[in-house]
Amino acid sequence: MTDEGDVTSCAGDAAEVRWFVPGRIEILGKHTDYAGGRTLVAAVDRGVTITCTPTSEHPGITARSTALPGDLQLVAGTDPQLPAGHWGRYLQTVIDRLTDNFGALASCEIEISSDLPLASGMSSSSALVSSLVLALADANGFTESPRWRRNVTDQADLAQYLACFENGMSFKELPGAAGVGTFGGSEDHTAMVFSEADRLGQFRFCPIRLERRVQFPVDLALVVLVSGVAAEKTGAARDLYNRASLSTREILNRWNRATRRQDAVLADALAVDPGAERLHGLISDDQWLTRRLDHFLAESEQIIPAASEALAAGDLVAFGQAVDRSQLAAETLLGNQVPETIGAARIARADLAALASCSFGAGFGGSVWAAVPRSEAESFASAWLARYAERFPEAACRATTLITRPGPSARRL
Repeated sequence: MTDEGDVTSCAGDAAEVRWFVPGRIEILGKHTDYAGGRTLVAAVDRGVTITCTPTSEHPGITARSTALPGDLQLVAGTDPQLPAGHWGRYLQTVIDRLTDNFGALASCEIEISSDLPLASGMSSSSALVSSLVLALADANGFTESPRWRRNVTDQADLAQYLACFENGMSFKELPGAAGVGTFGGSEDHTAMVFSEADRLGQFRFCPIRLERRVQFPVDLALVVLVSGVAAEKTGAARDLYNRASLSTREILNRWNRATRRQDAVLADALAVDPGAERLHGLISDDQWLTRRLDHFLAESEQIIPAASEALAAGDLVAFGQAVDRSQLAAETLLGNQVPETIGAARIARADLAALASCSFGAGFGGSVWAAVPRSEAESFASAWLARYAERFPEAACRATTLITRPGPSARRL
């Protein structure tokens, strides 16, 4: 594939294959993608690197991570008996799905390295899964096969297929499997394979389509504060994450039963009911569903277009105000915030005069970004972390900061 986004598809003719997949920052778009809504996203300059080397010494996949000692031996269709959340289970999911979709994988050794903060909301798990798919598909020549070319025709297809490794859904001719247990969308994967350096991408989903790109001011940086509260997609946190997803399905189920329609996502229902008057009536007995609908309407249909327009016009005051609305909606309607992420955003904006600041990702922990002048980024990061430590000393023991800008998409190295 050669198209916008710098993702290339390569046959497995080299002794060693290396891929880099970046993490991402969700500027705006909390829990909107899987319901057919909008997001405003950027890849970052950190990510996961996979090195895949053919071997004839042993069957299956031998995998190791630079972060942990020891090797894993994995074979398609064999449960590795690893604890929930272990990185090896993500690799096993990829091995099984690729084998089901394209055939047996050649034996190889895989080395995984990452400079993304774990459980930070920067999509380290999605970057891991996506890099494994791209490296193994490349090394085995799948990306040059007629089956791949029929099903993965552009960046949007690639992002959707990568998301299916996590949510377990089928994609065109490629049957689904168990996935990793999250009922999410394809926002992360879209940012990872469909981004451009120095620009934000405004996307709409189900299906994925690029609505516009917005230049990120050259004199600004994104400072990220990793809160120290893990944004895990396992256990109780995964259940909370999935609740936000499943609630949009319940709203849609009520709509389809009442209208005898077969709309696939919430955005399809809103295309018929733009003011959501009928939708609100169908869920008026449930306060949580009402808040969930109100959040989607605010975030996807109002805040993101306003923020993109303001940034494109160079109106940073209006951009900051739109971002403030998103943060408040996450706190009061979506309910996926914790005191630490709320406090970090407040400190950045009210105490340290960031141009804009917002939490991002699945929520229930994770990180907060702040837009600040590049010349002040380092001093801002230090002051932000110090103020945060005063307010949240326990979480601050695990908190970090990093400075980045919108970066390019996944690429073969």
